[in-house]
Amino acid sequence: MVNWELHGMEFGNCNCSYGCPCQFNAPPTHGHCQAVAFFKIDRGHFGDARLDGLHMALAVRWPGAVHQGGGTFQPIIDARADDAQRHALLSILTGRETRPMATFWAIFSAMCSTIHPPKFATFTVELDMQARRARCSAEGVATGRGEPILNPVTGEEHRVGLVMPNGFEFERNEVGRGWSASSGDVVLNLSDSYAHWCELHFTQDGRIRH
Repeated sequence: MVNWELHGMEFGNCNCSYGCPCQFNAPPTHGHCQAVAFFKIDRGHFGDARLDGLHMALAVRWPGAVHQGGGTFQPIIDARADDAQRHALLSILTGRETRPMATFWAIFSAMCSTIHPPKFATFTVELDMQARRARCSAEGVATGRGEPILNPVTGEEHRVGLVMPNGFEFERNEVGRGWSASSGDVVLNLSDSYAHWCELHFTQDGRIRH
């Protein structure tokens, strides 16, 4: 198995209501799960291949809850990556060269019966976790936008997050609202639904716990 490590940031948007019942081992809001997520790598490596400054994304849908399987997965890879980096990003994103079920990418992949060939795109990823704002694009393939939840009475920004000490995706996150869309092999259009921002720190053995 290749030794790898990455540190960065995620913006993810799914079709559930704010808070996302899936985070509490409850059924998804609408009985099925759809999501678009963008990943910004600040620093990382996959064997000898450096991953600093690269991006990847996914668009995925399941007919029921994630753990029930049967999903369809579209990997999206930074077009700037060379061949070794493309192999690395796709391997991480689809759970290869990873201990079984050790990362959320590996879990998502295992719960998909169809994983389409990757799309390669030019990325723009602007993430501010503390402000709960995001503007992301994988040109021609996927877009994502995130904002804070607003108090329905005062209109003021509402700050809330989740703490999951044993979480396989994050230890803590910031929760907001998101809009995203994808084209190609997995077509999605999500509007004003659950979104989150979280720090990423992973190896082939899973999330690094601080």
